[in-house]
Amino acid sequence: MTTPDGERLHTSTLIDPEGERRRNRKARRRAAAQIETAARNTRKAAAKEKRESEQTEKRATTYLPAAGDLGPAMLRTPGRLRLPRHQDTSATLAGQYPFLAEGGLGSAGVFVGQDLYSGGSFVYDPWVLYQRGLITAPNVVLAGIVGSGKSSLAKSLYTRSLPFGRRVYVPGDPKGEHTAVAEAVGGRAIVLGHGLSNRLNPIDEGHRPAGISDAEWAMQVTSRRRDLIGALAETVLDRVLSPLEHTAIDLALADAVRSAEVPILPMIVDRILAPDPMTGEDGRLAEDGRLVGHALRRLVAGDLQGLFDGPSTVKFDPSLPMVSLDLSRVAENSMLISVLMTCSSAWMESALSDPAGGQRWVIYDEAWRLMQYPALLRRMDAQWRLARHFGIANMLIFHKLTDLDNVGDQGSAMRALASSLLANAETRIVYRQEPDQLGSTATALGLTGTEQKLLPTLGTGQGLWRIKDRSFVVQHQLHPAELAAFDTTGRMNG
Repeated sequence: MTTPDGERLHTSTLIDPEGERRRNRKARRRAAAQIETAARNTRKAAAKEKRESEQTEKRATTYLPAAGDLGPAMLRTPGRLRLPRHQDTSATLAGQYPFLAEGGLGSAGVFVGQDLYSGGSFVYDPWVLYQRGLITAPNVVLAGIVGSGKSSLAKSLYTRSLPFGRRVYVPGDPKGEHTAVAEAVGGRAIVLGHGLSNRLNPIDEGHRPAGISDAEWAMQVTSRRRDLIGALAETVLDRVLSPLEHTAIDLALADAVRSAEVPILPMIVDRILAPDPMTGEDGRLAEDGRLVGHALRRLVAGDLQGLFDGPSTVKFDPSLPMVSLDLSRVAENSMLISVLMTCSSAWMESALSDPAGGQRWVIYDEAWRLMQYPALLRRMDAQWRLARHFGIANMLIFHKLTDLDNVGDQGSAMRALASSLLANAETRIVYRQEPDQLGSTATALGLTGTEQKLLPTLGTGQGLWRIKDRSFVVQHQLHPAELAAFDTTGRMNG
């Protein structure tokens, strides 16, 4: 490079770093754009080639005309076929798709009525279902408001089971509803109450099973008597006995058995209140058993006297098809009902322990009254747990399932026992319920929304049957003779 005067100038090259970076970025963008363009062109070419291939294949394919073959190959009549419109009931048209209804429980067992979903017969038998493995607990819970037909269902179930060799025992009938049924089927109703001649000795030996030795029988009788007297005392005192009170009962019972072949309750009371001075080591036995003695004295000389203060005039005969304990004469005294139920449970236990006793329905009617007493509730719970061992099916009859909430306090042992009765019953039958009971009933039984909405709409004799995980809606059907025998509205109808 020279100046205007012709002089040469010497310059040096300067490098700009920022400009170099800009050039590199532009070069990278151009390269990326070229790669993306090439890939896009490749995809377009592939799609075009595929489209042309499909079109070529389509043009090479031969299709039938939309109206089918022409001429005789059409296989059609010249005119158009027209059929008249058909109408029928849903019961008949259900045969077009018959897989919407439950298949049922089979035909073996006791006829109950009609399955309202399938239209077929509904048959139920807890022993048959247990043998088939469909249930593991033969107990039944039946709930329904007054007038819904639950009592008629209970009576139908156990009376229709009699021809199958089953027997029936009602350990407590507060309203006397089962008395006429027991007499009609050749059984017996034991009526107890003030002013009647019948007496019940709580410490009778009871029914002796066949094939048991004298020593074993003596041990069973002693144990049953001890438990029964303790349960009676707990029922009257409304609390659990102390160890000292159990000792007073044991010693008094042993002394009474030594002095009489068939001891009676007044003997036990006398020996608890005035024990033998040689019996207690410290001489305080009378003081230890004073409250128990006075509690039991109510049964022989107090307001509960007249039913337990002498030898038994009635006997539990396990060979009869049905035995019912009629408590309608003492229905106003809930304490007396619980005591009688406790005694009758002891009767039943001795009969159930007999291996030759057979299968038996045990009906607990008006269960809400019976579950108020801890001693009786514990005995009921034990019998429910041993139902399979004894070969029995217990039936608990309520008005509504919220009756269980009235048993004991929330979280108490009594509430837990009452809930276990429901848990140990895999057959739950719910008749019509009031709208305010739907939520608690659905929660207790695990009902679906559809089943819950169904309960207030059920008619008389209609019930929702929940058998384990299966559900049925059944219309109970009665023979005219059953309707007359099971009627509980005689006084209302004049």
